[in-house]
Amino acid sequence: MSIPAGSRYGTDTVGQGLGTAEVRRVGGAIALLPAVVGSTAFATCWFALNQREPYGPQLLGWVAPSASLAIAAMAARRAALSPGLPAGARRFWNRVAMVDGACAVGAAIQSGYAVIGFAPGAAKLAPPAAACVVAALLYAMWAVLRIPPGACTPGEWLPLSLDFATVVLGAAVFLWYAGPGPVMARVGPRAGWGPLVTGIVSLALAAAIGKVVLAGGGPVDQGALRLLGFGLLVCGLAAGAADLIADQPHLLPAQLSVPYLAVLTVLAADRQQQRAFAGERPPAPPRWRGPLNPLPVVVVAVVDVLLLSAVAGRVDGRRYVVVGGVIALTGLVVARQAAALADNARLARRLRQQEERLSGQNRHDPLTRLVNRAHFADRLEAALVAGPVTVLLVDLDDFKTVNDTLGHRTGDRLLAAVADRVEGCVRPGDTVARLGGDEFAVLLRQAWPPAVDAVAESILASLRRPVVVDGYELLVQASIGVTEAGTGDDPESLLRKADIAMYAAKESGKDSFARYQPGMGADILDHAQLGAQLRQALDGGQLTVRYQPVVRLADRRIIGMEALVRWRHPERGEISPGDFIPTAERTGLIVPLGRWVLREACRQKAAWREAYGDSSPSTIGVNVSGRQLLQPGFADEVADAVHEAGLEPHHLVLEVTENAVLTGGQAFDTLHALRAFGVKIALDDFGTGQSSLRLIRTCPVHILKLDKSFVLAAATTGTQARRQAAVASAVLRIAEDLELDAVAEGIENAEHADRMAALGYRLGQGYHLVRPLPAGEIGALLAREVAPR
Repeated sequence: MSIPAGSRYGTDTVGQGLGTAEVRRVGGAIALLPAVVGSTAFATCWFALNQREPYGPQLLGWVAPSASLAIAAMAARRAALSPGLPAGARRFWNRVAMVDGACAVGAAIQSGYAVIGFAPGAAKLAPPAAACVVAALLYAMWAVLRIPPGACTPGEWLPLSLDFATVVLGAAVFLWYAGPGPVMARVGPRAGWGPLVTGIVSLALAAAIGKVVLAGGGPVDQGALRLLGFGLLVCGLAAGAADLIADQPHLLPAQLSVPYLAVLTVLAADRQQQRAFAGERPPAPPRWRGPLNPLPVVVVAVVDVLLLSAVAGRVDGRRYVVVGGVIALTGLVVARQAAALADNARLARRLRQQEERLSGQNRHDPLTRLVNRAHFADRLEAALVAGPVTVLLVDLDDFKTVNDTLGHRTGDRLLAAVADRVEGCVRPGDTVARLGGDEFAVLLRQAWPPAVDAVAESILASLRRPVVVDGYELLVQASIGVTEAGTGDDPESLLRKADIAMYAAKESGKDSFARYQPGMGADILDHAQLGAQLRQALDGGQLTVRYQPVVRLADRRIIGMEALVRWRHPERGEISPGDFIPTAERTGLIVPLGRWVLREACRQKAAWREAYGDSSPSTIGVNVSGRQLLQPGFADEVADAVHEAGLEPHHLVLEVTENAVLTGGQAFDTLHALRAFGVKIALDDFGTGQSSLRLIRTCPVHILKLDKSFVLAAATTGTQARRQAAVASAVLRIAEDLELDAVAEGIENAEHADRMAALGYRLGQGYHLVRPLPAGEIGALLAREVAPR
């Protein structure tokens, strides 16, 4: 089909439709598992066939290691690209990909030497290949040590570092004794690169064991790290078996062990991706909290046994006494240290109990120095006896965003600043408390309703002024619930009523206060139940996507599509988006809901393109909330959805409202990142926000969607209609001057369509043109357009 000249709904390419389950897995590391398993099976067969004598070209021995390492590098890279992955984990998996890639280059170089018949002698590795492997393994050790550890208190670092050094040294000695040691003893200086490479493997394995077991992996998934550590263990044990095949110069343990390491790397990368897709935080590292960590003790015992093994039959009776005495002294020192640590632990426990008793006597919040919840309840109970009492519950709006984007330290300082402002709005005899988190309470005694309203308005006004914290200028808003004490009220019931009123204020648009009214709790409960049911709907397949075309007004051809979510409740029937979308926004469910719609829409776009070719919609539009734009990983999430569906970035249009991007900051950064990626941005309901013209200049937008209120008014008569028509015409002129597309929304009848076309609009959307339809019915429309006329 033809496209309007200059339209941002450009041409399309063929995409591949994917099922809902496949969308998440395509592009995942697990997709590489069959290839690496096949490579490992080939390596196993080749190694078995060559046990007695060389069988076939020696090049075949290096094909599987090269291929499996390359596959492992791809898997690690895919894990690094997982949406929502913490920065430290992303860096680690990129480093794993570099290590695997460098080792793959080394194996490929060795393949080349095998082709020309190079005989490296005892080292079994050509110097350039060995250099690549040594460099990669040194980088691997550095990468493991650079993993951000789990949280540690300052007092834990010294013993943890000593335990780490003990484990690394003991493991390195053991692995060297099992691997390079015998080779060096047998061939002496001629051992060359082999013992060096094996020694570095030993050191890397020791560092990995110590880091993972003692310090944890911080943002890196612990299970993934264990899989990688087990893979290194396999390589270390294989290196230790080098002496068993010393008489077979055509074999190297790495030819067999490396493919198995690659399999474990792919599985580890997939585990990391699963954690990232599920949005799970990395679990806390399994750090030993008792007086004595048993792992270093076990390592010392193993090295002592190794010492006995090393000197067995080589020394006389006197030296046996010396060796036995050294081991016994080691045991006594460890036992004495354990006793001292146990005594210190008992003392620390007593001190902790004493501190807890003292903190129980403390009646103030340590962060803000305000009265805490317990003391506030005591004061409220006493005030109820003395006379009229009013309670204000102040809850900050969207405070979680500050902690998520700027960190808890900045969030804590912001809370302290908010506490100061709230205190400045009350009378000297009133009480301000921090109940916990971002929730504050105010106790007003002997205050008439007008005075209470004045205090609430003063608090809201004070919080609207920007707060400067750690160099950031932050805008803070709050919702306030107000309740007066009635007959029979106690502190708990008063706080509960204030809490209900506060949620009513949030429902009314936030940045406001509401008074408690009887029956208000039923509405709050209904909204809470709706949120719980929406969570079930997301998991239970009750949600569907309908699609409303964007059509060309001149010939009514479909050129784009907008995805609209619908909810059919099993008992309540169809629930309007106007009812459940605000609930999704308030509960945070808008984030997983938006993610599901995005991936489903991309999948359907690819399916239409495959079925109807150039007659399919050029773009698919998806509505995005302001809360989604504030998610740090949202741009990566969009990129993954586009690539997994087989689309190009310009096939996707993200529709945002003016209010969603008015705050700037993270939302603007996300939009600019998406534009750089190639996604189109549409300003939805344009003309109804507070700063439309400013947004056109600053927001990276491609499409303006004129709000339906202008379309409805412009098609009527009278002064107001002329003004609305003038606004609609001005929006079109602005769009044309800025080379943006303009879409008229809400075309409900033929008169609307004719009026918008007369004003110059080429694109429109509304029930008169095509109402929102399921994907199957949209397919029937597209099939009719494809059919010859």
